[in-house]
Amino acid sequence: MLTSRSLVGAAEAVPLPTFDIPAISGSHQTSSLPNVIVVATGGTLAGAARNGDKTNFQSYAAGTYAMADLVAQLPTHKTADVSAYQFGNKGSGGYTIKELYDLSLAVDAALKIYDGAVVTTGTDTMEEIAYFLDLTVRSEKPVVVTGAMRPWDVIGTDGPANLYQAIKVAGSNKTKWFGTVVMLNDVIFAAREVTKTNSHRLDTFDAPMFGALGYVDDPAVRIYRAPARAAKAGTPAWNSPFDLKTISKDSLPIVEIAYNYQEAGGGAIRGFVEDGAKGIVTAGTGAGGISSKMSAARKDAIDNHGVVFVSTTRTGSGSIYDGGSGNTIGGDNLNAAHARMMLLLSLAFTNDVNTIRDWFTTFGTQDVEISVDAETVFSASVDESELPVETEETVPTETEPETKKVVVTP
Repeated sequence: MLTSRSLVGAAEAVPLPTFDIPAISGSHQTSSLPNVIVVATGGTLAGAARNGDKTNFQSYAAGTYAMADLVAQLPTHKTADVSAYQFGNKGSGGYTIKELYDLSLAVDAALKIYDGAVVTTGTDTMEEIAYFLDLTVRSEKPVVVTGAMRPWDVIGTDGPANLYQAIKVAGSNKTKWFGTVVMLNDVIFAAREVTKTNSHRLDTFDAPMFGALGYVDDPAVRIYRAPARAAKAGTPAWNSPFDLKTISKDSLPIVEIAYNYQEAGGGAIRGFVEDGAKGIVTAGTGAGGISSKMSAARKDAIDNHGVVFVSTTRTGSGSIYDGGSGNTIGGDNLNAAHARMMLLLSLAFTNDVNTIRDWFTTFGTQDVEISVDAETVFSASVDESELPVETEETVPTETEPETKKVVVTP
């Protein structure tokens, strides 16, 4: 087990970046429409076709056009007054974790002024950027992440429609208290649940276990399901444990992902540890299984280096339940990329494994609990002590988890 330490930043103030967020114009202040800001980071949405070939969807330069110019090309928005802030202009995979720290603080700074924010990113790592924002943005106001699968200036581009519709979602205020959501192709997903499923198709984003939160039609924004976090609206439990204003970006640790496969070796884990990884997520087979060689490397990393592990599945969906002790934590139904963000932020705020486990099994799990009255609570959770779990000494077998049931606690 790692030794415990207090949260970073308790003793002295952390120097924070500042952002040139544009003021709301006089005309927008007098308008009855909500004020939405587009925080741009680049990606395919702002991409330009190479060699002027407007028919080639794959050969383009991401992050070429400025967001102010793109917003100006849209029809005047019917449901919001729109401003733009250019945070950056490159592909999503080019951003460092330290830059995401700045992006999150920039979004919070913008939401002190604006009614909602749209964040444009590339789609390659959109789900990771969106979940980082979901875990760290402190404002309860709508945050909508969008992008495009085709660059802005080719035939059949999805960029303008996605940008216009994302602004509509943010301005509707219907995702207030939802945390960060992702909207492309007129479909709204929770950042925690969404993943990119296809390298080229316009409908690439999906939430395999849960489905969409809602849809955007003309003129309606329809919400049919709320993430569990929304049930905690207006309470301290709504906020995540990760207030970036209390830590330095230099506190963000190295966290990696190790992928399991037939007779997988332990070299990846050993290499990550040698490179200074404080945490490693395993993308296991079935219910989180890893090979004997990976298991041995993991045990050495825990025993001799205090590395914290999170177990997930490579299958694309399914829950990995937590064993309740040790340095290996069950990732629930977070995919490996999401679990990495959760572990990375957890390790930035504490070295105590029990605290990290608590964060993963509460805020990270986000199951539903509804208080009917002071004496009755409905909880859609299971007794995880009765479930088969992965331990640090053995390689798990594929097992069927117990069926979830609703428990009424008097």
